[in-house]
Amino acid sequence: MFTGIIEGLGTITAIRPSGRGSRMTITSDFDLDSTRIGDSIAVNGACLTAVTLKGRQFTVDVSPETLQRSVLGKIKIGERVNLERALRLSDRLDGHLVSGHVDGIGVMQDKRHQDNAILISYRVPASLSRYMIEKGSIAVDGTSLTINRCDDTSFDVSIIPHTAGLTTIGQKRVGDAVNIETDMIGKYVERFVSNRGPADRNSGDSDGGLDMALLAKSGFI
Repeated sequence: MFTGIIEGLGTITAIRPSGRGSRMTITSDFDLDSTRIGDSIAVNGACLTAVTLKGRQFTVDVSPETLQRSVLGKIKIGERVNLERALRLSDRLDGHLVSGHVDGIGVMQDKRHQDNAILISYRVPASLSRYMIEKGSIAVDGTSLTINRCDDTSFDVSIIPHTAGLTTIGQKRVGDAVNIETDMIGKYVERFVSNRGPADRNSGDSDGGLDMALLAKSGFI
């Protein structure tokens, strides 16, 4: 589990094929003294496991699923990436709950400065936008951000110079692809209201979804 508060940047230093997956070596800009082999590290928002570790350099195995669903499938040696180590129970939760399981890819379609903020618009498929709400949370390349506006095909965020300087967001250009993880709470809610499970379906209820009858039966109205 992560928070979307990026610890620092790293650089992709090696990529080797591993069947249909790959093995990547990353050099961190910050010390990894408390990190151990087997620990989870979010790389551009994708939760990966450190399989080797030496100083500030670590290696991860990337599955075919992750390569297909995220921008890691097209990443190149020398590219900069956002890094965040897994949340500890004693840490402050400054961002939002981020699983590190990338839902899909978005594309930066506009970027402009407004006073002390940078306004960025991302284009996303409807399969992702359905889980977005204004003032809700979103993880872009693993960075926890607040949605200013959203519709069926895009969403806007506003970031401060500190975030732009600490993460890769400040380096991205219009047309660049980014990893997107939507708010996990919304996905669980949708699953619950659209399918209450075999026990409820077998009880003779009409469609297994959320309706006024279910709300009344549960005591909500």
